[in-house]
Amino acid sequence: MPWVDKDRCTGCETCVGECPVNTIYIENGTAEINMANCIRCGVCHEVCPADAVRHDSEKTEDRVNANVTEVKKFMSDCQKYLNNVTEGSKCLNRMIKHYENEKSITEKTLEKLKVLSGK
Repeated sequence: MPWVDKDRCTGCETCVGECPVNTIYIENGTAEINMANCIRCGVCHEVCPADAVRHDSEKTEDRVNANVTEVKKFMSDCQKYLNNVTEGSKCLNRMIKHYENEKSITEKTLEKLKVLSGK
């Protein structure tokens, strides 16, 4: 999914004018993408003269770290609110199951998308 690197964006509005679903706008001098309406067509990536519209793959490490931080907080909260240190481990195991399920869903989705694309 696209995102805008605020340090690169010049606010030229090229992406705003080219977006086929009018989901990009300028706020505080830089482009913003309303992801709820974005159709992931890639036009904004192609037309940005400042190369400010970036790919989400660049944020993989940040997203992984955010997930781990969130799980650590859940573990701590489970221990705190359930008054038992073993609840942190139980929470961790539940979150591992959650991410294993998400992985399974992603793999099955990819299989169906590959069939759809003829690969």
